[in-house]
Parts: sequence; C-alpha cells; structure tokens
Amino acid sequence: MTLAQYLAELEQELVAAGEEAESLSFVYRALNKLSFTDFVLKLRTEVSQEDRKQLKAIQEQLLAHKPAQYIIGSSDFLGLSLKVDERVLIPRPETEELVELILSENPESSLSVLDIGTGSGAIALALANSRPDWKITASDLSNDALALAAENAQFCNLSLTFVQSDCFEAISGSFDIIVSNPPYISEADKDEVGLNVLTSEPHMALFAEEDGYAVYRKIAGQAEDYLTEKGKIYLEIGYKQGDGVAELLKQSFPHKRIRILKDQFGKDRMVAVNNG
Repeated sequence: MTLAQYLAELEQELVAAGEEAESLSFVYRALNKLSFTDFVLKLRTEVSQEDRKQLKAIQEQLLAHKPAQYIIGSSDFLGLSLKVDERVLIPRPETEELVELILSENPESSLSVLDIGTGSGAIALALANSRPDWKITASDLSNDALALAAENAQFCNLSLTFVQSDCFEAISGSFDIIVSNPPYISEADKDEVGLNVLTSEPHMALFAEEDGYAVYRKIAGQAEDYLTEKGKIYLEIGYKQGDGVAELLKQSFPHKRIRILKDQFGKDRMVAVNNG
C-alpha cells in the first residue's frame, strides 16, 4: 500500500466523523517538515510502519476534535510562527485582515497601542513586527494566555508590555489605537461553532454574555478615558453584530466616524472608530 492509499483510507474515516480530510496531510507535512514537492513524491512510495504509526496517532487526535494547529503546536499569522495550545484561540485569517487594516490606515511612527484580549499575542506581535517603533501594550484576563503570549514575543524577538486585566481594569495611560478581538459568540449561536473549536479552544475566549455583546459594551463605555484626542478603535466582530456594535459605539462617540467593514468573504467582520 502506498502512502497515498493509506492517507485516503484514514481521510475517509475523518470525513465520516465530520472532520476535514486535509487536516491529516497538513499535520503530517508540518511535523515532518516536508515541502509540498517532497510530500507529493513520497505519496507514491510504500507506506512505512513508522508513517503508519504516526498517521494513525494524528488521525486519532483529529477524531477527538483536536485542532490541527494544537497538534503541530504552532500557527502562522502574518509571517510569524506563533506557539498555540489549549490556553489560547488559534489565530484566524479574519484577524489578519484586522491587523492589515490598522497598518494601512496608520502609517505614523511612535503610536501607542492597547490590544485587549491578546490571547496568543497575534495582533500585538504582528503590529510590533511591522511597526517596531510603536509602543504596544497587550492585555488579557487570562494569566495562562499572557504567559503564552510572552513566550511568543520572546521567540519572535519582539518587545511589548503585557498586563493582566479585565478590559481596562488594570490599564493606565492613553492610547492612539485600541484594538480588540474579544469573545463575541452568543450561547444561542453555539451550534454554529465547529466541534474541534468547542472541544479544544478556551470557552472564555469564545463566548460572551449579553448575546455576545458584553465585552463590546465594556469597551464602548470606557474607551474614551483611555484614548488620545485623535485616538482610534478597531474591533473584530461576529458577522451578525455589525449594527449592534456600531450602535454601542455611537452612544459613546457621537461625534466620531464609525465604519462597519467586511472580510474577504463579504461578511461584516470589523468596526472602526476614528475622527473621520
């Protein structure tokens, strides 16, 4: 039996369990540091006992709904390789779009930034990597998440400040940019979340009270005290939350411009606040 045939056999079982077939080869390639060309060439060879054992072990974890990135232990985010495990959410492509928006709209040097709910540190570290002269503070309610984010900062050789805080509770100073990808899934929308996400990713980083608006309400109600005169806010949102989050922000910032922006799939994904 070739490696390709054995992979196909295991992939069928994954699909039957509701998992993506591609995850198996993705993890196998990553763990073995195989280029795409080397992998394609190896597919034609006889499958070894060592490969059988490794592929079966990977499949068992995937069948238990463990995300591929947790098995590998890392996730790519805007050119950075970030360590991820069950302490933090896996960074998503939509969040890359949020970072790219911030970078495109803020070419200035020496800005101060607060990232609320930093998790793995993805947003803060990607900003620090592109704007080394920005002063960036990354906060999170979870000390476990902050410990992992600090590991990522050290691995990426990037310097920023980490603060354990529930939104603005332990924050001081003022910022030119406040950014957040907070928990925003409502318990009522739990059935929209994939099994591997529900099983493995931290629920405190996924779900929020008040139909998913709890953290947005905190940010909207308190951000004014922590923004500079021309300060801006950038938020990632659930695809059904654009109007609701915009309305919360309008109440606190009636004289600022509030925009709802779509992701690459045409869904509402970001809300931006500035002076217009």
